[in-house]
Amino acid sequence: MTIAPGTLIQTPDEMEAALGERLKALRLAGNLDQVTLAKQAGVGVSALKSLENGRGSTLRSLIRVVRALGREEWLAGIAPMPTINPLTMTRGAEPRQRARRRRPDAVR
Repeated sequence: MTIAPGTLIQTPDEMEAALGERLKALRLAGNLDQVTLAKQAGVGVSALKSLENGRGSTLRSLIRVVRALGREEWLAGIAPMPTINPLTMTRGAEPRQRARRRRPDAVR
């Protein structure tokens, strides 16, 4: 894995805290209290508080809160599907079906 120069590397705890702060900021920007957002998301208030405080919760709770805040695009950005296959960009190329075997006499 290559890390770009100047990239800040966060621990998982720091990432959880930052995500919690973002969720709380979105909730407040939408003028929602915790009880209202928890009801809209279908999660308990304690689960929402845990998420906002960076103490974690379940993945299901996170997804429900993110959806209730209208930020589903965050989830799509986690593992985007590739839209271009480089092999199809070359003229006449077909996607490979399997790897080729190495010849025993091949030089490495």
